Amino acid sequence: MSHKKGEDINGWLIIDKPRDMGSTQVVNLTRRLFNAKKNGHAGTLDPFATGVLPIAFGEATKVLPYVTDGEKEYEFVLQFGASTNTDDSEGEIVEQCEKIPTQAEIEKIIPLFIGKIKQTPPMYSAIKINGQRAYKLAREGQNVEMPEREIEIFDLRLLIYDEANRQATFTVRCSKGTYVRTLGRDIALKSGSKGYLRELRRTKCGKFSIDCAILLEKIKNIVHSDDLMKNLLPLETSLRDIADLAVSEADAIKLKQGQGLSPKAYDVKNHIGGEMVVFSQGKLVAIVRIDEKRISPVRVFNL
Repeated sequence: MSHKKGEDINGWLIIDKPRDMGSTQVVNLTRRLFNAKKNGHAGTLDPFATGVLPIAFGEATKVLPYVTDGEKEYEFVLQFGASTNTDDSEGEIVEQCEKIPTQAEIEKIIPLFIGKIKQTPPMYSAIKINGQRAYKLAREGQNVEMPEREIEIFDLRLLIYDEANRQATFTVRCSKGTYVRTLGRDIALKSGSKGYLRELRRTKCGKFSIDCAILLEKIKNIVHSDDLMKNLLPLETSLRDIADLAVSEADAIKLKQGQGLSPKAYDVKNHIGGEMVVFSQGKLVAIVRIDEKRISPVRVFNL
């Protein structure tokens, strides 16, 4: 019988991803460094982007959607006067433009991008078209028609206007599925110019911000496993916005076995139709769904 290599490690490692490295590469590297059985990442970052990349280990992989589906925050530098085939600095320049918007012109159009808006993602993206990644089809020279999607921009601000270098730095808070490359391109177009992202940095992903991120290079230089483990955050860190429910040890066992509980036994009337995080004796047990007749396990943790 074959055995999985690695140790049972649970929790979150928040990496400040360097440029020119893919998200999957970070996952594979951290799995080796921690000698872990299982890990995964929340919210893919393009190789050219930097910033917050949450890595889930072990049981934390069960709550990846709670982070991936959360709000994101980015800072990006938009280069005016040209467009590329990838909408970022990694691509080839395909068009140039003499028109460079003024600071006043940029600030005037910003409100047009706040709220629910439609986006057409870039051809060089991981979206699947007829079962194949769009970027693969684009690299093969195929003319890919990208489907329009609705996303939400909660906040968008101009931080720095650099007239000499034809650049503007923005900060944006947005919903899952937002392509910041596309946002930058569309801002430039709406201002009568062309543009592409010179830099992109994620400063927040779900509950995890850049303040709690650690440089990948620092992790690589840690020799002792005990020192590595000090950088892990508890699994429940990603669930801070969900209400807690303390249950008896007997009921915790029932939930772990996939059984439901009676809502009459606990004060959950204000949470009907929603989810709660269950603890027993201070230990994380499950995420449950609260209905009028039943408390049902959605995710069960083996900690």
